[in-house]
Amino acid sequence: MKGFAVILLVVVAMVQLFMAEPGAAISCGQVESQISQCLTYLSQGGTPSATCCSGVQTLSQSLHTTEDRQAACGCLKTAASRYTDLKPDAASQLPAKCGVSIGVPISPTVDCSKIQ
Repeated sequence: MKGFAVILLVVVAMVQLFMAEPGAAISCGQVESQISQCLTYLSQGGTPSATCCSGVQTLSQSLHTTEDRQAACGCLKTAASRYTDLKPDAASQLPAKCGVSIGVPISPTVDCSKIQ
């Protein structure tokens, strides 16, 4: 029974980590989970997978406020700087190739304070 309680606590903690509170900006965990299926496309180019585009579309729908977009920008900037094999052209074209506009560039050099 103790094992079940520990597992339940871990699951609840993880759910809280990835869920934003109402009125709070989106978290980097949420942003990264939405674009994680795009890593192959971002490093190789070509055409993003349907799973990748689904994540980009979900991310787009999560960015309601300037605060959300600036937070997502910071997360994407950090993630972009971690991946040395990121193709800048592929990153900048990702939202358009998925048929959405997220209002946030995927670049390690963007100034997120200018995102509206």
